[in-house]
Amino acid sequence: MTAAESPHDAEASLADEPEVRQELADGDRASVAGVVSGHPSSPLAWTELADIADSEGRQLDAFAYAAVAADLAREQLAESGWQPGDPVAWSDERNRAYLRALDTQRRAAEQLGLDARATRLADELATADAEAPAR
Repeated sequence: MTAAESPHDAEASLADEPEVRQELADGDRASVAGVVSGHPSSPLAWTELADIADSEGRQLDAFAYAAVAADLAREQLAESGWQPGDPVAWSDERNRAYLRALDTQRRAAEQLGLDARATRLADELATADAEAPAR
């Protein structure tokens, strides 16, 4: 880092989780809860669980799982220098768990009638990566 750069000039990223990715790839939908149990601090594992709940129409579960995923992701991002409002690039595949969690939580919040929360989540998602909602 040069003297002209601040810690916020470098993009923050989530930790790489090769073991979690491999377990998710090797398993099926029914095995995702076991991956979460084995890696309870993994934003990626919780995001996968949230996406399954969302696809099955279980909005309450999707909201809760996505909230955990987003909180864990924020903690990891903060450890790498990120602060709320800083960008989180979709182009860095590791960050997609956070962006997906925000979007899943936003959709669930809308369906649950949590309109103010859904708006805040949409704003957070757009601030993190303005292109992410379109993906």
